[in-house]
Amino acid sequence: MTSRVPGPSVPSPVVSDQGSVPAGAAVSGQAPGPVAGPMPPDGRAAAPRHGVSSDDGAGAARSRTTGTGAAVRRAVLGAPGDPRWARPGLWGVLALAAVLHMWALGRNGYANDYYAAAILSGTQSWKAFFFGALDAGSFITVDKPPFALWVMGLSARIFGFGTWSMLLPQALAGVAAVAVVHSAVRRALPGTPGHAAALLAALVMTLTPITVAINRDNNPDTVLVLLLVLAAWFCQEAIRTGRTRTLVLSAVLVGLAFTTKMLQAYLVLPAFAPLYLAMAPGTVLRRLGCLLAAGVALVVSSAWWMVIVDLWPASGRPYIGGSTDNSVWDLVVGYNGLGRIFGAGGRGGGGGGFGGESGAGRLFNDVMAGQISWLLPFAVIALAAGLVLAGRGSLNGTRVALLLWGGWLAVHYVVFSFSSGTFHPYYSTAMAPAVAALTGLGGVLLWHAYRRSRAWSWTPPAGVAVTGAWAFVVLRRTPDFVPWLAWTVAAVTVAAVAGLVLARLGRRLRRRIAVVALLAGLVAGLAGPAAYALTPLGSAVNGTNPTAGPAGSGGFGGMRGAGGMPGGFPGRFSEGDQSGLPGEGPGGLPGDLPEGLPGGDREAGSPGGVRPDGPQGTPGGMRGGPGGDVDEKTAEYLRKNRGGATWLVAVGSARSASSLILSTRLPVIAMGGFTGSDPAMTVERLKELASSGQLRYLMPDGGRGGPGGGGGSEVTAWAQANCTVVAPAEYGGTEGGQSLYRCG
Repeated sequence: MTSRVPGPSVPSPVVSDQGSVPAGAAVSGQAPGPVAGPMPPDGRAAAPRHGVSSDDGAGAARSRTTGTGAAVRRAVLGAPGDPRWARPGLWGVLALAAVLHMWALGRNGYANDYYAAAILSGTQSWKAFFFGALDAGSFITVDKPPFALWVMGLSARIFGFGTWSMLLPQALAGVAAVAVVHSAVRRALPGTPGHAAALLAALVMTLTPITVAINRDNNPDTVLVLLLVLAAWFCQEAIRTGRTRTLVLSAVLVGLAFTTKMLQAYLVLPAFAPLYLAMAPGTVLRRLGCLLAAGVALVVSSAWWMVIVDLWPASGRPYIGGSTDNSVWDLVVGYNGLGRIFGAGGRGGGGGGFGGESGAGRLFNDVMAGQISWLLPFAVIALAAGLVLAGRGSLNGTRVALLLWGGWLAVHYVVFSFSSGTFHPYYSTAMAPAVAALTGLGGVLLWHAYRRSRAWSWTPPAGVAVTGAWAFVVLRRTPDFVPWLAWTVAAVTVAAVAGLVLARLGRRLRRRIAVVALLAGLVAGLAGPAAYALTPLGSAVNGTNPTAGPAGSGGFGGMRGAGGMPGGFPGRFSEGDQSGLPGEGPGGLPGDLPEGLPGGDREAGSPGGVRPDGPQGTPGGMRGGPGGDVDEKTAEYLRKNRGGATWLVAVGSARSASSLILSTRLPVIAMGGFTGSDPAMTVERLKELASSGQLRYLMPDGGRGGPGGGGGSEVTAWAQANCTVVAPAEYGGTEGGQSLYRCG
């Protein structure tokens, strides 16, 4: 069968157990010609034919696939017929991903204290575990659904709460996501080209800087990405086979992703559903029926937790953090839904300042470019060219994969670029699987077209040139970061483009020159992201806004990324005492990292700011949220005078509460939730807690949200009228500082 598409004729490769053979070449005595061997639409290699004997060594092949030893060899070296380099290459990339995600992981301490406090509380109370409560007393939840907290919390329950038990599941989830992307790409393109595309996709995803940073943190995005790439794998298989249960499983995985980060999980649906309807086997009615079944599974797997929580009597469960009316539905639609896109009057955040101004160029600005954009231009080129090259026939599975990952990328690009609510750079880690898959699939298709058709000879040089030029621009934005790298990338890019052009001059392709030039182009394209990806290994990540790269490359108003940059969030948060952080400054880099990759301490604005002095993140100091600090002397006073109260103290916001929870291992009320503006604490509720002896101490002005901080001016007024002000000398406070009230 010959794949013919409008425009230049690009025959498909012949696929056999020996790999791909250029169309037109003689195969076992077959006359040369443009006819390509058959490529099954399922993306798997065709059986040997055209004179290639299937009997030679068949018995040996069967014997190799039986027994424990054979299974081990297959796992390590791959299946019979796979290229010898394919499976070892995969293991090498996964090992690289493991190193990037786990090296010196203990230096990250509690990472994002907000989620760390909830994970700790979940190890102390199953009720707090189920609801995702910030405190073990279950006063208020975090502002996200709890699936990612459950993953880390189960590990912490089994192995004991600490840095490694909390963050290791995140790192492993990141490695698993790389493996799933590799598998999805390999199954989409037959034979040796599929193995090459899969290996390239896995490498690109491994070296995506923002993905390395977030996989060393405890934000929910790592689990979100793993669930979504698994959903994409099953969706791709459902389109290939038409099986309803496979599509339903894909929908269930998206539903679990919803229980991880709500509406962001649904950004893949505009790519999945229409593609299944258009390209799955069977009649239109059957496809619609399968989609209906998957829709039911999606609703059930998405809504079960929120339905249980909203039906639970409000008096018997924690307040839903981030909501205005104590309901998960409001959290879904408002704070974590439309508020993220439109701002929703500030409920969704501060206008997207963390990732720069919204607009078509957001992902290429000074904040975002080094996190995700290195290969975005090439991914677009690869998608467009790949769809032409995989036009029809035997590469149907490849075309499906290109459309699936291309739709994934397009939807995320539009939403992330133009959303006006809060936008953190690490959200873009959800784009990494699509960029990686398109780079792998499209890159290999372009290479084979370049080798076989002079009409396509310009595309790989153009792709290499665009990628190298953009890498040069991004690297020159921070000229003090590995200053020689930008010029090296430029030189290698020029040499690679020249080699690719030279190899195509004349009547015959100079293959060795082309291969060397291609490898040089690959090195030039990945050198920049690799350098950025290494920086999180040399310093503690910022828990609230983890980024990779050098000073000035990844944060709000010039705040630092993993590499470190002085200064915090201008006008927002104050920098706490960060001295003593392991890995602070360039000297904190592992000894085997390239010279010139700067380290740095933890960036400003992480909630609560417990300083990890040891490898397990044991607290060596605390800082509260904006509006006042809760120092060690105050914490010790509260602990000694707590009595039989359920909560140690009530403070304005989670930024103060999380610090105290982690340092004392006791429940602390965050009256105003994460921002300090949640209406969780009312005068009636405070009266009830004080009169029942569940709460003795109150620090109402520790938040930054509502008047008076967390609970509003009414709560502060009631405390002033009905509680006793504790003299600062009793707990080590200062006159004129944050007031501590004893109630009851």
